[in-house]
Amino acid sequence: MKKIGIIGTGNMGYAFLKGLVSVYGPDQILVTDVNKSKREAAAKETGVECVADNAELVKNAEYIVLAVKPQYYDSVLRRIKNVLTEDHILISIAAGITIDSLKERLGPGKRIVRAMPNTPALIGAGMAGVSYEETLFTQEEKDTIQSFFESIGKMVVVPEHMMNVVTCASSSAPAYIFMFIEALADSAVKYGMPREMAYRTIAQAVKGSAELVLETGEHPGKLKDQVCSPGGTTIAAVAALEEFGLRNAIFKATDACYEKCTDLKQM
Repeated sequence: MKKIGIIGTGNMGYAFLKGLVSVYGPDQILVTDVNKSKREAAAKETGVECVADNAELVKNAEYIVLAVKPQYYDSVLRRIKNVLTEDHILISIAAGITIDSLKERLGPGKRIVRAMPNTPALIGAGMAGVSYEETLFTQEEKDTIQSFFESIGKMVVVPEHMMNVVTCASSSAPAYIFMFIEALADSAVKYGMPREMAYRTIAQAVKGSAELVLETGEHPGKLKDQVCSPGGTTIAAVAALEEFGLRNAIFKATDACYEKCTDLKQM
């Protein structure tokens, strides 16, 4: 019996695989993927065992990470429903799919953790919101769940009604940040900076700014004010960002993301 089984070896499934191998070792992990070449490649790269069938994986692991896209959940759940027991812990990382909806499909008594990680997990720098009914889990199991997510970065336990907000604020956010880096790099290239230099310079500025928020605990607005000298270059740029609607665009993006999470809940 393996400690962990991972269904799906896409970006997030592979991120979990890499992180968990570093904590538990390859001997404690089993993986599968509908794509034979992907599961075999993941197994070869990490030294874990792979199997061809979802049900076989569930029969041979304690903690099951369900790392497939929401549109594939029904077919996967039908396949594992009859072999998933109350002794298993199922970790779902799909946007919009609630614990109750999973219990409706899998039957009562199933123990489910709902989580929303993000793609920086691929380098061990992820952030995950995690929700579960704590009374159903032993302290040892809670500690194991924490170690799972800390193997790929950081985690915070949140009430389930906030999970869609976590998707907006953390899971989808890297895409917005990548767009910001790309756009700012393009603007620097316009004035003659080589593109690779622009990407490195701007990415480090983003990384450092984020670390400054985390390390100091200061309000982001206060840190912004410290950069904006009276009558200076930065406040002129900030005024332009306000004029052209940066904040409004972010609010609209969050609204769209949240609405899509709500739509997925109906699947």
